Amino acid sequence: MIVAIGADHAGFDLKIRLKRYLASHGHSITDMGTESTESTDYPRYAFLVAEAVRDGKAERGVLVCDSGNGIAIAANKVDGIRAAICASAKQAELSRRHNDANVLVLGSAFISPDEVEPTLEAWLSSPFDGGRHARRVGQITEYERSRKHR
Repeated sequence: MIVAIGADHAGFDLKIRLKRYLASHGHSITDMGTESTESTDYPRYAFLVAEAVRDGKAERGVLVCDSGNGIAIAANKVDGIRAAICASAKQAELSRRHNDANVLVLGSAFISPDEVEPTLEAWLSSPFDGGRHARRVGQITEYERSRKHR
């Protein structure tokens, strides 16, 4: 799977850990930055990762910042993106099964170090259930489309 990944300064160290895990499990990685722990603004990385997913350059995206909140809010401004903040494997699984989340967001200050890999793996391996969940995701997509040119 091609995975676009990005983080701000607060998520940089966790991003490096995630990249190692992804590479060791055969995934292709597109790193959208940042490249250090020097203070930077998260929206840039959120938009780069989300646009890569939207444009089909990556199948999924992973974003990291301190809380996960700001970077998720920014990513969700990009049409077609369903970025979900997850702090456990179960939460990640449900974000895929019920919401067809295409961007995983981790808060580096809030996810337990022991939960990182299980959360990422659950998110990568869980399918979208479809059914009633597809109807709900469709309602979100339709809202997005109908308000696009307002």
